[in-house]
Order: sequence, then structure tokens, then C-alpha cells
Amino acid sequence: MQRILSTELAEHLGQIVTVSGWVHRRRQLKSVGFLIVRDAAGFTQVVTHPAELRHLSEESVVEVTGRTTANAQAPAGVELTSPTVRVLSAVSVPLPMELHRPTLTASMPTQLDHAALALRHPARAAALRTAAAATAGFRAGLERRRFVEIHTPKIVASATESGANVFRLDYFGRPGYLAQSPQFYKQLMVGVFERVYEVGPVFRAEPHDTARHLAQYTSLDAELGFIRDHRDVMAVLTSVLTAMAHAVAPFAALEVPAEIPAVPFTEALRIAGAPEDEPDLAPAHERAMGEWARRQHGSEFVFITGYPMAKRPFYTHPDPADPRYSNGFDLLFRGVELVTGGQRLHRYEDYVAALHGDLEPYAGYLDGFRYGMPPHGGFAIGLERFVARLLGMANVREVTAFPRDLHRLTP
Repeated sequence: MQRILSTELAEHLGQIVTVSGWVHRRRQLKSVGFLIVRDAAGFTQVVTHPAELRHLSEESVVEVTGRTTANAQAPAGVELTSPTVRVLSAVSVPLPMELHRPTLTASMPTQLDHAALALRHPARAAALRTAAAATAGFRAGLERRRFVEIHTPKIVASATESGANVFRLDYFGRPGYLAQSPQFYKQLMVGVFERVYEVGPVFRAEPHDTARHLAQYTSLDAELGFIRDHRDVMAVLTSVLTAMAHAVAPFAALEVPAEIPAVPFTEALRIAGAPEDEPDLAPAHERAMGEWARRQHGSEFVFITGYPMAKRPFYTHPDPADPRYSNGFDLLFRGVELVTGGQRLHRYEDYVAALHGDLEPYAGYLDGFRYGMPPHGGFAIGLERFVARLLGMANVREVTAFPRDLHRLTP
């Protein structure tokens, strides 16, 4: 008999059906037993004799054939009665955590040590589904605007893209590095498709041991050509976030304003109570700006524009009106930096000046600008940080399947 999912039971009321999944919970009463079977879609309640549950352990994989019977108290109002239960894979070891409870009570290290099990918990699985939906929304929002998906190398020859530390590796006897971002490649691909995006891993060998940093995370990158300045990039980002909000609606409500409030960096320092010579926003200042945006604009998002050039990568386009500041921005979401973006340099001679003539490490990258590149810009969203803030998780590891950080390389 062909297997159906738990969410399809109501379509087969009164029929003999087969469901398969994991033993989520067993409840034995005096004269009746209840078996809760979990599959990828949800839960099935199975009514059986208590004696039938004695040989079943939680997380064992079972196949259950029975008759669908209406019961308003069962999941989806349907349960299986008169069942035949066949064990496909038995669990014979104690579980390091209880998955049937609404919230995982195991410590974060225990959850990470036993990720293969912990990720089965509905809350952990829902976070990963949310990330998948957000990624789908990102893709859909860009493809409607004729962006083309690209795939760029994750092993690179240069460690000089930015100030972040890099992971060095042996590449057939010569040094190689794990890519910190697809920045150089996505800029070059603007010269091919005009508008491009990528969903992929990036690697940062920064010794951060915080709830918001990972050594490997998923970056949602986009780059577009023929822009006027960074404000065109911000407009595209706003529309993409709207598409992502629509995609994650089954998991969490998120409202993106038609126009996200934007505050110049120097004004943000004043609002946040930071010293006027501060070169960047500290986490406390970001939180203050998030509170200000909610209070003054009813927005969970706020753009901070015009960061000092001293704090931006060399490829950032300066503000023509005041070259001390950039045509760059950060987007804060609920008081945490979520996106960095801006306009890039697009003339070869500007790169020569920005790099002070030290061109050799960037020869392949600069070739694209020698052959003509349009005014362009882009942005990058940290997926795990977005999902963690969206779901109200305190730690990005709660929304990451197998996180890599300062201390963890397994499982």
C-alpha cells in the first residue's frame, strides 16, 4: 500500500492507509495506548493496545497501516485505529534528549554534539524550513527583476580581499584560501549578465565567540549594474526583503515598509549617543538605532548610510559630495546589522588610485575594469542572522544545522 503523509489523512477518512515515520511519543493508559508518529509533514495519532507499545522505543522508524477515523482531539482531526505496526529501524540506545517536549531542554553544546537527533525536534526543523523559505523568497524576488544566479569559487588564491582573517589551505602544494565572500566574482559577472546573485557559504576566520558569529555562514549576495548610486541598491534590497517576508509568512510575520527609513551615519551617531568621531556603530549603538526606528517609524528595519571610507573596503565608491564618506550602507534588522552594501568603484583608474598602485594581487579582478564596467553596486544578507532575528532566537546556532565556530568542527 502506498504511503501517505500525516497531512493527507483527512483526505482518506474511513479508508485503510499506511503512514511511516519516527516514534515521537508513546502514551500507555490502562486499556488503550497512543502512538504518535512523526513524519516530514507533521504527526499521526495511532490508537492501539498498550501491550503493542512495549517493544517500541522513541525515534524508532515504523510503518503503520490502519483505518482513518475521525477524532477532533487528534492532529488534523483524524487518527489511525486497528493498526498494524512494523518496525523498520529500531533504536536500542538511550536518547540524549527528549524530542516530544515543546521546547528542547538540552543545553546548546548537547544539541550541537547530537545534531543529527536535535534537528529532528519540530522547533529546530521549523527554523531550517524558515531558512529554506527565506532563500526561496530571495531567489524569487531577484529573478522577477531579471537577476541571474551564479556560482563562484570557494577556494581562492588571494587572502587580501578584506581585513577579515582567512582560512589558509594547501592547494596542490601552494597556498590557497577559503573565500570570505563572492564579492570580486559577482562584480565581474555584472559585466556578463548586468544583474547577478548567489546563495552560498562564506568563511571568516575571525576569533569571535559570540551568539551572532559563525566561521562559516550562508551569504545571500546580489550585484546589479547601471545604477545611479547606492540608493538604487537599497531600493532593490527593500523589494527583495518584501519577497522574503512573503515567503516566510507561514513561519513568522514580518512587515517590510514600502520605504525603509534611512539615516546618515553622522546623524545615527547623534541619535545613538555615540561619540561624533566614532568610525563605526557598536552593537549597543545598533540596538539604540533599532529602538529609534520602531519608535519613530514603526519599522523593524533602518538603513544607515554614508559610513566613513576608512571603514569600508577599497572597492567602495566614495560620496562625490564628501569623499571622506562612502556611498555605502548597512541595514539593521531589529537592532542588529543584517546587510552591508553600497555602490562600487567601476573605473579602472579609480582602482589604481584606491590601491595606491599595488595592483598585482588583484590582477585577475582588475582585468574586468580595464575592459569596461558599468556603475554598479550590491549587497549581502547573512541568512542565519536573518532567521535568528526573525524567530527571536538568541543564538544563530539555533537556526544552523551544523554550525562551525571558534570551537566546533564536528559533527
